[in-house]
Amino acid sequence: MSNSKEGKCPVMHGGNTSSDKSVMDWWPKALNLNILHQHDTKTNPLKTNFNYREELKKLDVLALKQDINNLMTDSQEWWPADWGHYGGLMIRMAWHSAGTYRIADGRGGGGTGNQRFAPLNSWPDNVNLDKARRLLWPIKKKYGNKISWADLIILAGTIAYENMGLKTFGFAFGREDIWHPEQDIYWGAEKEWLAPSDSRYENLEKPSSMENPLAAVQMGLIYVNPEGVNGKPDPLKTAEQVRETFKRMAMNDEETVALTAGGHTVGKAHGNGDASVLGPDPESAGVEKQGLGWSNPNKSGKGRYTVTSGLEGAWTTHPTKWDNGFFEMLFNHEWELRKSPAGAWQWEPITIKEEDKPVDVENFSIRHHPIMTDADMAMKVDPIYKEISLKFKNDFEAFSNTFARAWFKLTHRDMGPKSCYFGSDFPKEDLIWQDPIPEGKKNYDIEVVKEKITNSGLSISEMVSTAWDSARTFRGSDKRGGANGARIRLSPQKDWEGNEPKKLSKVLSVLEPIAAEFEISIADTIVLAGNVGVEKAAKNSGMTITVPFEPGRGDASKEMTDEESFEPLEPLADGYRNWMKKEYMVSPEELMLDRTQLMGLTAPEMTVLLGGMRVIGTNYGETKHGVFTDHVGALSNDFFVNLTDMSYAWEPLENGLYNIRCKKTGKVKFTATRIDLVFGSNSILRSYSEFYAQDDNKERFINDFVNAWVKVMNADRFDLN
Repeated sequence: MSNSKEGKCPVMHGGNTSSDKSVMDWWPKALNLNILHQHDTKTNPLKTNFNYREELKKLDVLALKQDINNLMTDSQEWWPADWGHYGGLMIRMAWHSAGTYRIADGRGGGGTGNQRFAPLNSWPDNVNLDKARRLLWPIKKKYGNKISWADLIILAGTIAYENMGLKTFGFAFGREDIWHPEQDIYWGAEKEWLAPSDSRYENLEKPSSMENPLAAVQMGLIYVNPEGVNGKPDPLKTAEQVRETFKRMAMNDEETVALTAGGHTVGKAHGNGDASVLGPDPESAGVEKQGLGWSNPNKSGKGRYTVTSGLEGAWTTHPTKWDNGFFEMLFNHEWELRKSPAGAWQWEPITIKEEDKPVDVENFSIRHHPIMTDADMAMKVDPIYKEISLKFKNDFEAFSNTFARAWFKLTHRDMGPKSCYFGSDFPKEDLIWQDPIPEGKKNYDIEVVKEKITNSGLSISEMVSTAWDSARTFRGSDKRGGANGARIRLSPQKDWEGNEPKKLSKVLSVLEPIAAEFEISIADTIVLAGNVGVEKAAKNSGMTITVPFEPGRGDASKEMTDEESFEPLEPLADGYRNWMKKEYMVSPEELMLDRTQLMGLTAPEMTVLLGGMRVIGTNYGETKHGVFTDHVGALSNDFFVNLTDMSYAWEPLENGLYNIRCKKTGKVKFTATRIDLVFGSNSILRSYSEFYAQDDNKERFINDFVNAWVKVMNADRFDLN
């Protein structure tokens, strides 16, 4: 017996509270399926039958707005408001929540309340936003489940603008909270905050060469570096980065100028102190900090001595008032580079009247120089931005209206169509970035239409693959894409390589007359055709089924479609149809996981769909890779049966292809890609493959395939929720 007074650790390291080495640490090249398992119901404290829309119906919206308005001027000693008004802080919180959105994959944005969690809660660009959320806590506590953090954060910023005099464009409730960090968002490969942005670009001189899907120029920033490219002031170079990063957020030049100016019309930057002495971020701070970070030992560490971005000063004479002060300040003065007390580069006026300076946040008898960031100066020196800025300077109403619309777009872009909005304050106008779709016909004889499609001469493969291609564009990240609207028949989708334009044209030439004959939407007709194909494939395997169908899809027009904003939805690979546009640094199976997660599918649903589509014969270009069956066109579990059959040997070839060779005869039976074989090599996916290969799961396989198929076809049917 040991005489040591030290007790042994009562937990098993790695198996309980210590992570030590994870599976991915031991086998870093293994396929990580965690992206498909996040936001499990086990992380959600709300019951599975919780309905946020039903809770919103109980919300006293007027009382909530009044409480937020009261908060704006209720300065708290523990974190006092600049000039006695929290407006600037609340706007920055909302802005930085929504501003992470990028159009390339639809991820980011303010729709989930993700700012509460790492890494966003600890980004360098989000310094002190922990205080903003903590100031909102009493309101969240009061209204509870009737208001999500996601809605409350955006609403607080919107009301802040209204409180300071802006007539906003509206607000919609409907953002549901997540309860775990979003692990599916790629924020960049850098291992340190604010690492030089060179690694994000093929050529730093060409901002368009920034790595996709990224939009921010450095790790831990929302947009661009306020001091200039890699911290080196040069407004013309910064203008190029501003233009690219806002474009990647789906903003044009006019919206960019309005947002830049409108964001800096109110509030101030904070850098009156030594930034190097700030304490750790919230995620790194000790438990005694209770989730607050960046403790500041600099004098009071708050108020006039706050350190956030490192820049110090307000942009306008009246930082708590919505006015045209930004443009007047920018164009009525000449500016020179100076260093803030924290050592950050900022622009300050060479000469300025004392009465035009903003007052101190605590002592209104003291005035300080206003400032401009390098991005602000870009609005003056870039020819295009300058022209827009001067227009706004001379037309305050135009500026206010443009900003109000741009703010609404910024804070609602990731919510999807208006059918996802809740409340009475949002505009009824259809905005093109909402991807509007007219309501479709719901009452018609579905079986008669299906019979017409059945006798149309289209093959099972043509019907199923066309419906799939139409629906697979759906992104749960920002609720864009999908079969509703039938945009697969419009530019740019009709010409996408992955949609096999020649075959697509043939299928549409058959389905469009059927839609016209029954006066129904092409969108419904395409999905119905896919269902007919699945039903025929099931019948070919000896099982009669009816695939559930919900009519009511509409057909979008060319005028309703912003072609440029749809370009990022183009699939560059589709593991379900065994296709890649070209070779990428990312493996085919990782691209498949990304597509699967965006469509909102689980790992078992991915498995059953892929196996079923292989045997139906929906491969791109009718290739035979992965078609592990002698009965193509029959919805059977043959893919899994043959994949798990140990009488075969798997032989690698060039270009990522494989032969499946019979061990007894030595003959090649099938061919395959990495996508096919990963369902037998990855231990988790193999467990699903073995499940569906079982003799007693043939019927279960078909039923699960149908359920997953319907889920994809209805993913964008928000009107059904």
